[in-house]
Amino acid sequence: MIVSRREKIIGRVILVVLMLVTVLPFASIFVTALHEPGSYPRGIEWPEAPHWENFALAFQSADMFRLLGSSVLIELGVVPAAVLLATLAGFGLGHLRPPGARALFVVFILGLTLPFEGIITPLYFQIRDLGILNTRWAIILPLIGLFMPFAVIWMRANFATIPKELSEAARVDGATTWHLFWRIHIPLSVPAISSLAILLFLWTWNQFLLAIVLVADPAQRTMAGALGAFQGRYGTDIPLLCAGSLLILTPTLIVFLVFQRKFVSALLQGSLKG
Repeated sequence: MIVSRREKIIGRVILVVLMLVTVLPFASIFVTALHEPGSYPRGIEWPEAPHWENFALAFQSADMFRLLGSSVLIELGVVPAAVLLATLAGFGLGHLRPPGARALFVVFILGLTLPFEGIITPLYFQIRDLGILNTRWAIILPLIGLFMPFAVIWMRANFATIPKELSEAARVDGATTWHLFWRIHIPLSVPAISSLAILLFLWTWNQFLLAIVLVADPAQRTMAGALGAFQGRYGTDIPLLCAGSLLILTPTLIVFLVFQRKFVSALLQGSLKG
């Protein structure tokens, strides 16, 4: 495809603008994190004496080492279960298509319209009645349910793009539904499954609202719940809050950079198969 010089320039300008819009907030947070604890920095202004020790102080103040272990346990409880359930449901809706599949698909689409903030109050009372309030289960179980609409639609779209001829040929050879699912569809769906796992990992790691509302014990929250440690009764320590935010962001950034190829591969999968 031939691209004119004007189109190249416009495209590069748009990319630069988008890069600045993305990078500037992180630069502001980084610069703010280097100011003196307890101060109130204004704008992006490099401090005269950068306080690099703020990162260690933030790590200790929020007891992030314990929260790191808690976050890992919550991730192990949410991500594998959500991926498994979404894969099974997506295979059923996208390939088997039982009676009522379209109605179920509409229900999952409606589930995407439910914001966490809109259901947090009834969810609190339901979790309390189940007797799991102030435990990690109060975060794990709701997250699995709240992730289902997106995860099922994601996997349904993946299984719907797999050619039916493969399944028909396997049926002729005597393959059962389980063999069809495990030996044919799953190997072809590795990019979609891995990218879904990455997304769920990132969303679970950064979950703040459920951790604050449903769990009172800071040691059983996610890493994002550590941000509440920098907010006192009479004010908020802005530099330490920014330093803590960067510490919490670092693992998610590393995970995305390591698995970005699989993530992009899954996004392009549908356009390549149509």
